[in-house]
Amino acid sequence: MKKLIVAAAIGNCVHVAGVYNFLRFAEQQGYETVFLGPAVPIKKLIEAVKEHKPEIVGVSFRLTPSALEKLLEELKREIEVNNLQHIKWVFGGTEPTAEVARKSGIFAAVFDGKNGDEATINFLRGGSSNHRQRVFADTLIGRIEDKYPYPIIRHHFGLPSLEDTIEGVKKIAEAEVLDVISIAPDQNAQEHFFDKKYDKSLDGAGGVPIRKKEDLIRIYEASRRGNYPLLRCYSGTNDVFKMAEMLLETIHNAWAAIPLCWYNVLDGRGPRDVNTSIRENQQLMKWHAEKGVPVEVNEAHHWSLRDAHDVIGVTMAYLAAYNAKKMGVRDYVAQFMFNVPASISPKMDLAKMLAKIELIEELQDENFRVIRQARAGLASFPSDLLEAKGQLASSAYLSMAIKPHIYHVVGYCEAHHAATPEDIIESVKIVKAVIKNSMFGMPDLTQDKEVIQRKEQLKKETRILLEAIKSLAPHSPDPLSDPDVLALAIKIGLLDAPHLKGNKYAKGELQTKVIDGACYAYDYEKHRIIPEQERVEKILREYERLVITV
Repeated sequence: MKKLIVAAAIGNCVHVAGVYNFLRFAEQQGYETVFLGPAVPIKKLIEAVKEHKPEIVGVSFRLTPSALEKLLEELKREIEVNNLQHIKWVFGGTEPTAEVARKSGIFAAVFDGKNGDEATINFLRGGSSNHRQRVFADTLIGRIEDKYPYPIIRHHFGLPSLEDTIEGVKKIAEAEVLDVISIAPDQNAQEHFFDKKYDKSLDGAGGVPIRKKEDLIRIYEASRRGNYPLLRCYSGTNDVFKMAEMLLETIHNAWAAIPLCWYNVLDGRGPRDVNTSIRENQQLMKWHAEKGVPVEVNEAHHWSLRDAHDVIGVTMAYLAAYNAKKMGVRDYVAQFMFNVPASISPKMDLAKMLAKIELIEELQDENFRVIRQARAGLASFPSDLLEAKGQLASSAYLSMAIKPHIYHVVGYCEAHHAATPEDIIESVKIVKAVIKNSMFGMPDLTQDKEVIQRKEQLKKETRILLEAIKSLAPHSPDPLSDPDVLALAIKIGLLDAPHLKGNKYAKGELQTKVIDGACYAYDYEKHRIIPEQERVEKILREYERLVITV
């Protein structure tokens, strides 16, 4: 039997948007609702309560606080006279009227908008509306379950000073706007934390200079306030297992972000060769899986950021998920980075993400769950800070079309300067407003005909590329998770990117071009798009000739 809520704006208050929104949330959580309307007299409200016998009564008032005092005195008397104290009474209004409501002693929960819609949803699910009384989930899955369909919010943070970073984490946690703080260590920490071969000139480059285990413990302790955000951190590019163990022990790493083919000689972020790094990355996925830690394989955008065409971006998204599943990962965080390349159109961008989602989610079963994480691409942000705020909001709105479980906010200021705590809080609030508005009901952008057409084309061509990779080792029990096969696919150019030109560990011959908002493999001599079937057949013929010659 469904629970019932009766709600009204009382006295002479005709502002009903808030109470109406409260009832909409209640219906989403399985409640039946009765809306009495605006300017409802106390006597009429009491009569309705006696008639309907609800579990919860919602009262709204957004006018003068002094007028509310008299109304609540009357309401309190009527509740006592009619023996209605067993009912949960809740209040919604402005900050000044909410303060009056709290002092009245009538209400089990008071909402003034400061803690967002998440507080309302949490209350309706049986939790507390008060952040100070709430017990915040300390796992990724728990946080998602507490908030969905609202995504949990993540932002990365790391300043060139350890002390500034620690103070910043305190400010962010106390602001209660962020669910996950992703600690960004500098490159020295990622590569040389254990061998201590630091390049002093690079201290603080790209993040916080973490130099000892205690630094991470201090950062974690700084986050134990406010809404107690989860912490996570980039994986190392050297001594990856030692780093993983330390992150789990110190900051209780909420989930691991591990590449499949990177953090090695391919991108210059470490000394490992491609084959070795793929093997180690796979084993690192397995290591986390065995400990029940969710895993993100941040692979596809590494190719797209290097201007690989959309087919390779989709293919690598699938291969990342495929390898994670193969390594036993149960909770897989699939990152969907929009706006890459920056010149891609919203329609074609969405089509690419939907192609990734549909292929990845084909892998789902009782042992493999996909968690969608959306974000904006860093290169899409202009240096003009006002324009950047517009880009942040625009990308977030488009991203909501894929119904993400996590939204990774990129600070609007990143093309201008590294985000401060104040920048992060402002950026998150911009995105939260976009998310809130989208929840009122947005057009289904996924049903656009051009989006669907491009999505299906990408899925078809991705399957062509996957079959080509498999053909490199027809006798391998599983070519798509074979490090030698994947490394070979990079070496001969099945997996390639324009930015890899001159890299001796890759082919580096792919050329691409954005046409009508989508990124294609392109022949600049003949001025035409190269179909994927044609591209892979040419590469495979050249490889066969090379093998025969050798």
